[in-house]
Amino acid sequence: MVKIAVFDSGLGSLSIIQAIQKLFKAEIIYFADQQNYPYGKKSQTQLRKIIHKSIKLMQERFSPDIIVVASNTPSLMLNLATRKIIDVKPPLKYAQKISKSKQIAILATKAAVKSKGLTRYIKKNNFSKSFRIFKINCSDLIELVESGKFLTNKKYCKKVIKKTLQQILSQQSIDIVTLSSTHLPFLKSLLEKEYTDLQFIDSGDIIAQKIYTKIKNKQSKRNSLKIFASGDVKRFQKKLSRIGIKNKVNSLSILL
Repeated sequence: MVKIAVFDSGLGSLSIIQAIQKLFKAEIIYFADQQNYPYGKKSQTQLRKIIHKSIKLMQERFSPDIIVVASNTPSLMLNLATRKIIDVKPPLKYAQKISKSKQIAILATKAAVKSKGLTRYIKKNNFSKSFRIFKINCSDLIELVESGKFLTNKKYCKKVIKKTLQQILSQQSIDIVTLSSTHLPFLKSLLEKEYTDLQFIDSGDIIAQKIYTKIKNKQSKRNSLKIFASGDVKRFQKKLSRIGIKNKVNSLSILL
C-alpha cells in the first residue's frame, strides 16, 4: 500500500491527483490549505513558513511515502525537492522539445511570474538563443477555477481568458503554452476552444510518472482519497460537490 500526500491552497491538487489515479492505484491524502489561499499572493518569507509547516504536518499526521507540493508558485520560489518530496514546475523540457516556432508562454501566478525562481528555472533549462519565453500573470484565471465560475459561467470565463491572453497571444508566434498553475488544467478545454492553433500542456502526467518510478513496487490494490482542508470546511465541501466530488472534507490546520 502506497500513501501519497498532495497539498496546495485549493482545488489545484486535484489536477495532480487525477493524473496519479489515471496511472496507478494509491492511498491519497489531499490537503487544501484554504486558510492560506492564494499562495500566489504571498511573499517568499510567508510561503516558506506555510510550506515547511504543511510538509511537517503531512509527515507527522500521515507518514506518507511521498509528499507532493502541488503548486508551481512555492516550487519555483523555494528549494523543496528531496527523495520524498516532489514539487511541481512548468514542463519546459517537453515544451522545448515540441515547439516549432520556438516561442513558449508560461501561464502562472503573479508571484511566480515575478519570482527570481522562475527566471533561474528558465535558465536551468538551457534554451538556445533562438527561443523566446513569455511569462504571463494568470491569477485572474486561477480565480475562475477556485470560485467555481469555470463550471457555472463559461461566458464570463471566456471574457476573462480573452482579456488576460488575447493581446500577447495574437501579437506573437507562440505555439506552446504551459499551464503552470495546477488550477489551470481545469480551464484547458475552454482555452483550447478559444485558441485552436495552440497546444496547452501541464505537469500532471509528468509528476504522476515521476512518483510511479519511485513507488512502483509498493502499489495499492485500489484508489482511495481522504480530503482535509483548513479554513471554512463547509464552503470547501460545496466547492468539491460542484465538481462532482462527494468525499467528506475533514478539518485540518497548520499553526503559523
